[in-house]
Amino acid sequence: MELQLNDHNKKEYPPMHTAEHILNQTMIRMFGCARSKNTHIERKKSKCDYFLSRQPDNETVQAIEEAVNAVIMRDLAVTEEFMPMDEAAKIVDLSKLPDDVSETLRIVRIGDYDVCACIGEHVKHTSEIGRFEIISHDYENGRWRVRFKLKER
Repeated sequence: MELQLNDHNKKEYPPMHTAEHILNQTMIRMFGCARSKNTHIERKKSKCDYFLSRQPDNETVQAIEEAVNAVIMRDLAVTEEFMPMDEAAKIVDLSKLPDDVSETLRIVRIGDYDVCACIGEHVKHTSEIGRFEIISHDYENGRWRVRFKLKER
């Protein structure tokens, strides 16, 4: 049987895209929120929006950055597997998938830390990402927008 997958409409920078996965899981764990609702991933800097009941203070922002970097430093393997949508629904949130998604999904795992359906490009190990830095953030009407970049270690 030949796999039929959706095409991807853009090419992300793998280290930044993988860092976004780690940030998403960190936000879920720290705030109990959903993965980013709006994401813009670029090589130089990226941004994600999260819906939170309050604005994170500077100490919390630093804790988020430190938590993401701790995961990166664990040198976790980034792996992929393919599975039918009904099987994937048991382990990942499928609410953000487009209506015309293929029946077979690509599931990306970052060690034991994160798992999600994704068609983007990723590094093979988190140690390839570099240092994650939050460069700015703002909060408006429950939406916390965080901007971040990566630096060489």
